[in-house]
Amino acid sequence: MVRYLALRVAQALWVLWAAFTVSFVVLYLLPADPVSIAAGGAETGSPTDPAAIAELQARYGLDQPLWQQYWTALGHAVRGDLGHSISTGQPVTTAIGEALPSTLGLAALTLLFALLGGVGLAFAAAGTRRSWLRNGLAALPSIGVAVPTFFTGLVLLQLFSFQWRLAPAFGGQGFGGTVLPALTLGLPIGAVIAQVLTSGLESTWRQPFVDVALAKGGSRWWVRRKHVLRPASVPTFTIAGVLVGNILAGAVVVESVFARPGVGRLTQTAVLAQDIPVVQGIVLLSALVFVTVNLVVDLIYPLLDPRIAGHRRTSPTEISATEEVAARV
Repeated sequence: MVRYLALRVAQALWVLWAAFTVSFVVLYLLPADPVSIAAGGAETGSPTDPAAIAELQARYGLDQPLWQQYWTALGHAVRGDLGHSISTGQPVTTAIGEALPSTLGLAALTLLFALLGGVGLAFAAAGTRRSWLRNGLAALPSIGVAVPTFFTGLVLLQLFSFQWRLAPAFGGQGFGGTVLPALTLGLPIGAVIAQVLTSGLESTWRQPFVDVALAKGGSRWWVRRKHVLRPASVPTFTIAGVLVGNILAGAVVVESVFARPGVGRLTQTAVLAQDIPVVQGIVLLSALVFVTVNLVVDLIYPLLDPRIAGHRRTSPTEISATEEVAARV
């Protein structure tokens, strides 16, 4: 286990380094000049004082060769110093720290809505015996994935804010101001969960240990909840990293539509201003969240299906059907 954790941590560090390097190269190859934007010359179209430009470039180290800028920025990042915003002069870690709590609250409520809706729809689709109803419920997630996030947000704004006045339209804080953004962001996430979990429930239901559990007198609902849900949820946990990435990417759109402060709005502002240190800090934050979630998922796998923990010790051909049924029931 220690060797496995060490390998996973090394992979996580490699991913963080790759994210930093790629973002650094891409951002610094952009034709726009962040210093000119910060000085106001790019916005007004008027010439900017060359001395002011040179002073800003020296302050942020942009007058150095590219390779020297890279090693300096990498050394600072290893120590937890992501530099200062070119637009505001604020430390990047402070800017992200101020925006992060709002986005974390949005992400937590989004995951709650997505899990409740996705798991509920998957159980309803896999549990019904009427084929027409099962096919209809199974088709709903495809609609949820296909509808654009911004369109969902605008529809919810029109209905719940402007027409029924049940929730604030823009800039709302607290639970009441987070419900509509969370629903907007949670709809496609829940649809993906429902798609994957429905498939897992249906395939696991056809396994021999289910017949044994039913033969022992267990109800369909009890067997599905007690014996089928855990192994069927393994594919859903596999895409947890993708779902977290969708939340981070969707936060940019949702926080813009609902005018909410957060990492999404900070990302939009930094990209428009070509604020390289802030954009790079957000990229590193996203990569850190991604590798952390995937590491946690890898550690949860054996709890969901004990056979995963022992797959290195015992090959699948050595596990008889009797042993599998005994382990399940």
